[in-house]
Amino acid sequence: MLALHNLKSAPGATKRHKRIGRGSGSGHGNYSTRGMKGQRARSGGKSGLALRSVRSYLLRIPKNRGFKSLAAKLAVVNIDVLENNFKAGQTVNARALHKLGLINTVENGLKILSSGELKKNLIVEANAFSELAKSKIEAAGGKIKLISIQKSQPKKAVDQK
Repeated sequence: MLALHNLKSAPGATKRHKRIGRGSGSGHGNYSTRGMKGQRARSGGKSGLALRSVRSYLLRIPKNRGFKSLAAKLAVVNIDVLENNFKAGQTVNARALHKLGLINTVENGLKILSSGELKKNLIVEANAFSELAKSKIEAAGGKIKLISIQKSQPKKAVDQK
């Protein structure tokens, strides 16, 4: 049975480190694997050679490809979620969904998608709808209210004299 006291690493996983500069009997004596002379043979020599050019520095940096937008994303809710969580005739909006814990924030807006079936007539207020979601809500006898997203404007400075 495998337990902490009898764990062993896989064969070949561990390797003895090279002991440098421990006499000629060690196999790494005299020049200690650094060659004979030159900057790399001296102490602190390797760090001085790393400084080359900006181009070689930029080529070594890992590049993060793509683009991440800073614009806020609309909260997304499917029709089947509305079917399961609301009664017929109720008004569905971002605040109601947030109260039920179905979306994280109210500020960014709400988009309704068409996954699932809707049999209840609901009044749905959202910032965006997919075309199929619109048709499913209206086919069930519900109403759609499009709400525009209100962006907060920075307040203008008032000159006081």
